[in-house]
Amino acid sequence: MAQADSAGRLKPVIFGEVLFDCFSDGQTVLGGAPFNVAWHLQALGDAPCFISRVGDDSHGANIIQAMAQWGMDVSGLQRDDSHPTGQVIVTIEDGEPHYDIKRDVAYDFIQAAAFPAIDQPALLYHGTLALRNPVSRQALDALLQRGDFSIFLDVNLRPPWWDGSRVHEYLQRARWAKLNEHELALLTDEQADAEARAQGLRRRCGLELLLVTHGSKGAVAYAEEGAVARVAPAAATQVVDTVGAGDAFTAVLLHGLLNDWPLQRTLDTAQNFASAVVGIRGAVPSDVRFYRDNLPGLG
Repeated sequence: MAQADSAGRLKPVIFGEVLFDCFSDGQTVLGGAPFNVAWHLQALGDAPCFISRVGDDSHGANIIQAMAQWGMDVSGLQRDDSHPTGQVIVTIEDGEPHYDIKRDVAYDFIQAAAFPAIDQPALLYHGTLALRNPVSRQALDALLQRGDFSIFLDVNLRPPWWDGSRVHEYLQRARWAKLNEHELALLTDEQADAEARAQGLRRRCGLELLLVTHGSKGAVAYAEEGAVARVAPAAATQVVDTVGAGDAFTAVLLHGLLNDWPLQRTLDTAQNFASAVVGIRGAVPSDVRFYRDNLPGLG
């Protein structure tokens, strides 16, 4: 297990995709779950190292500029002159969004040789989408061999970009994990109830904590020795845009882990922040005052 620094905190390292959601009206929105999490952690004062790869194109330049303006460390952001920056083409059909996640983009080709130095034990966050390509998978494996990491796995099953046996391998090497209720059903025996499936998965994979999100109903955390903690959004939550709400929740969950908060405090704070994020347009606020207003007393 990774040991904390002298202040009791692990260094957050975020590995995975950064991309643009591209809409038919020409609008583009910066995102990708790992990027959103890193963006929030920067505002929370955790100074994450974000490891990803962008193309030598206008989207890549915009990402570099946005990170620099937000004060983020760009040493882990690799440049690629052979593959474009990641994109998701979003179309609306009968009022429902449909996503075309472009393949063979820069974040599929993250290179281990270009990693920055990571000199202390770390909390390593990664999802599953960025590991769809063997090049980035091998890069993450190489990173894990280089240091002392406690892993937080953010399960995000995006058809056809996932394999059940591989996801279980990722879970077995993680310390903490998060997934939604639908992903839990895909990865476990659907004949059992949700709590039994979650507890069984946590035990089989040796997880210290498994968080299962239930959309507008909130989330349930399953911890060691059968401990269970729950949280739900306030009934009066105003919803403008649900994009990125889960990433907002995850970022505060990571902040709580980094600072050794009690589990219930972590869940309550994460839910409050996610509820604030759904009240604005887009996944990541661009004004640090949003964080101060919605995370009072953070530390």
